[in-house]
Amino acid sequence: MNFIFISPNFPRTYWNFCDRLKKRGVNVLGIGDAPYDGLPSELKGSLTEYYKVNDMKDYPSMYKAVAYYAFHYGKIDFLESNNEFWLSQDASLRTDFNITSGVNSAQIVSFQSKAEMKKFYAKGGIPTARQAKVDTLENALSFIGEVLYPIIVKPEVGVGAEATYKISDEGELRHFFDTKPAVPYVMEEFITGDIYSYDAIVDSEGEPLFESSAHFPPSVMDIVNDNLDMVYYVLKDVPGQLRERGRATVKAFGVRSRFVHFEFFRLSVDKGSLGKKGDFIGLEVNMRPAGGYTPDMMNFAHNSDVYDIWAEMMVHDRASASSLPKDADHWCLYYGRRDAHNYVHSPEEIRSRYGNRIAMNERIPAAIAPDMGEYMYTLHAFSEEELHEMISFIGETWK
Repeated sequence: MNFIFISPNFPRTYWNFCDRLKKRGVNVLGIGDAPYDGLPSELKGSLTEYYKVNDMKDYPSMYKAVAYYAFHYGKIDFLESNNEFWLSQDASLRTDFNITSGVNSAQIVSFQSKAEMKKFYAKGGIPTARQAKVDTLENALSFIGEVLYPIIVKPEVGVGAEATYKISDEGELRHFFDTKPAVPYVMEEFITGDIYSYDAIVDSEGEPLFESSAHFPPSVMDIVNDNLDMVYYVLKDVPGQLRERGRATVKAFGVRSRFVHFEFFRLSVDKGSLGKKGDFIGLEVNMRPAGGYTPDMMNFAHNSDVYDIWAEMMVHDRASASSLPKDADHWCLYYGRRDAHNYVHSPEEIRSRYGNRIAMNERIPAAIAPDMGEYMYTLHAFSEEELHEMISFIGETWK
């Protein structure tokens, strides 16, 4: 089996995906822009071969790399990056090389367009915020007349909370139209609530082999725009209604053989026809694993190996029983600090206080620091009280 893995060195823990494939006898063929000598040893040991391109955004270069592998190794069975930024390019390469094991160019639009997503949510009976495409000030004002301020505007196709804004009055709305990037935007009614994820590895029939959930307070949009610390955590259990609606989303979108990350609002107040306080409503789908170090956090929280579960699904279309969750009795916290903030407690104090509760701590690559903070800690927490105490301690700043 020949498996092309795009950008296998980023995020850095993605070498685990390659390693689990190799352990199943797969030829793992890497394509990236990092020099081979700079790759971590774990990744080098997981790859059959590595092809360096100068610019991964240059499609002819990527096409040439895939053609090289197809000529030297024969039929390419899979091509994946598991990275939101490259999903469209992944789909184009699959289409051009007739790799039928994943999403093609026509399908990817439905998965990445926030406007197209609404149709599939409706098909699955999952409530979502009202939305309109933003093309003129007049249309925007008409939509706001229905939903009222505040509203959210965001690129129709985008990664994370990039260029996403909350607009609270007409002055802010006019400023947005005067300065907005030259890309299609959508506008949504504002929802009061927290963001939860439904994360799953699903087989070729769309059945979940692994499920998890994370809680994201506050929104990534606020974190990016206000330079806040990034704080979120993987729950020890998936809430019942979230599990139900996550599975319905998988079916509505026709997801097959993928690691997915779906985002939902949990309403903090009653919201008319959308639902009651505590209900989950659809926000957006991501046809890849949760970003950053979240896959590792799932492993810490559930005593599992999601990389192994994913690889077993890709190769044998089943779960790796030995890697499934066991003794899942705690949460896993992510705390991303900002270099610009003046914290009360030093890194030494954090290490002294929490000791072996710290699962990971390191600087964050600049490419994802706006979302994730410049320095991260992940910690095991065995109660919600302990989790919130950790948040308070690590995040305390001088007034």
